[in-house]
This record gives sequence, structure tokens and C-alpha cells, in this order.
Amino acid sequence: MLVTEQEITELKKFVFQLNSLKNSAVVVEGKRDSIALKKLGYSGKVLEFHRFRGMINFVDFAAKYEKIIILFDRDKKGRYLTGKTIHLLQRRTKVDLSYKRKLRCITKGKIMFIEQLVCYESFLA
Repeated sequence: MLVTEQEITELKKFVFQLNSLKNSAVVVEGKRDSIALKKLGYSGKVLEFHRFRGMINFVDFAAKYEKIIILFDRDKKGRYLTGKTIHLLQRRTKVDLSYKRKLRCITKGKIMFIEQLVCYESFLA
């Protein structure tokens, strides 16, 4: 995959912004997504949706954070989970989709699944 200098610079800034957030958590679908974020340098709290064994367990746990940053995949399942999560959390905590949009812009749509971010690891090291 062709990676530009601009993508690398913007991804570094993206990870820095995520790391600077306080009392917030990034939500991903599973373990490989979580690993990919960590390999990019993210050091904050990651909630893996599939570890919670159900939407209600997840929502109850996630509501204790001041802000939830949703980084579900851009496939049909990810869109469904995003909509359901927003619906169930909107009155309990702040839900932020701006980072999902930023990531799509930075990678110019090349990344459909968060776990694919590992392809940028060697450029950010």
C-alpha cells in the first residue's frame, strides 16, 4: 500500500490527540483492532466491544466515561454497532464520531477495518 508523508504526519497528530484526552475511552470491535491502535502509539483506554458479551453490558460499563470515541469498522456490522451505541449512550455520556471521520480522511478511505492500521506501524516507529 502506498503511504504518503502527509498520511504519516496526520496519523501522528491523530494519535497524539487521542492520547491527550482525559476521562475518555476509545471503543473498537475486538482484540486485533485494539492491538493495531496500541502499535500506532495509542496509550489510552481501549474498550473492546466483544469482551462485554452484549450491548447492555457494554453500554452500562462505557457510560462511566465522560467521552466515548467510537472507532468501529466501516462495514455493515460496524455501522450497525455505531448506530446502536449512539442510541443507547446519547443521554448517558458524550459520544464522539469525529475521530472516525478524521481517520477516514487521513487514510483517504483505504482503511475499512481498524485492524488494518498495523500497516502504518513501520512508518510511525
